[in-house]
Amino acid sequence: MRGLPILTAVLAFLPLTAGAQQPRLSLKEAELLVPREIRKPVKSMIPGNNPTVHDTLDTSDPAIKIVLCNDGTWHYSRDLSAMADSAVFRKAWNENVLNPYNTKLEDLPFRATLCLADSASRFCCPRQVKVFSPFGWRRRRNHTGVDLPLPMRTPVYAAFDGRVRCSMYNRGYGNIVVIRHASGLETSYAHLAERKVEAGDYVAAGDVIGLGGSTGRSSGPHLHFETRYEGYCFDPQWLIDFETGTLRHGYFVLKRKYLTPSSKYYPESEDEEEEIYKTEEEDRAEAERIAKEMAAAQYHTIKSGDTLLGLAAKYHTTVNAICKLNGITSTTTLRIGRKLRVR
Repeated sequence: MRGLPILTAVLAFLPLTAGAQQPRLSLKEAELLVPREIRKPVKSMIPGNNPTVHDTLDTSDPAIKIVLCNDGTWHYSRDLSAMADSAVFRKAWNENVLNPYNTKLEDLPFRATLCLADSASRFCCPRQVKVFSPFGWRRRRNHTGVDLPLPMRTPVYAAFDGRVRCSMYNRGYGNIVVIRHASGLETSYAHLAERKVEAGDYVAAGDVIGLGGSTGRSSGPHLHFETRYEGYCFDPQWLIDFETGTLRHGYFVLKRKYLTPSSKYYPESEDEEEEIYKTEEEDRAEAERIAKEMAAAQYHTIKSGDTLLGLAAKYHTTVNAICKLNGITSTTTLRIGRKLRVR
């Protein structure tokens, strides 16, 4: 998007003054001028290194502006305040409750397409670093996000454009900021030393929303980052490669089966796209298969003297299979009264 020739082409479609009668740039024409294949990876923008804005110009969509910069570059930008009129920002909007949704998992669609970044919406990796504690079961608890190491008071960035729904202190999360995005996605940033935004604020990708810390139930400075849809958490690594700071795709097909603690991101392979873009009929058939498996599941209540090896022999299975079903290891202490799934 650099250079005067492209800028000249854009300006040819736009009114230079409020009273000009020249045709405005339509969204279809805009996409022809600045295509972004949203199925491709999106690089993280560099926060704090953006050129100074020189002017903004209208398009045919009041929510989309063209931003002209002093260095000769330009880009599309959304008018964030226009988000307030969207149903996404009215449904279950509660600034004092971390999860205000009351949706049953079975009532959600088998798949939802989330547009995360396009020509008018950018992406910024909240913290580019290797994940040291992933999503999923951890010591018999569901770890609902990923933990990213960072020094105390390091800036934490908003991943996408959106509106702050919560900025509060919570006993477990410590200082936490929850941002809702136009796709319906919510991102959460926890254990902050300091919050830089308030509920109701509009933020753009790359804005500093807080400083890293170790507040709440935390064993040391790190960022706990979550992604949720309709209140259900899913592995953020489905969306972001934190080690490279890259958004895996501009849009993402979120499957209902991903909204469980056992559904962790698997490394990219030749089969990944086929898995993500299965037909709805295949999704429905798989959901029915899982439902039948759950209905046939067997559980055992731990009694004095029980061991994993003994349970494996009794139920004609293996120790590894029991561990996988319950998110435990072969050295986990079996507490009397606890229920274990054995088949």
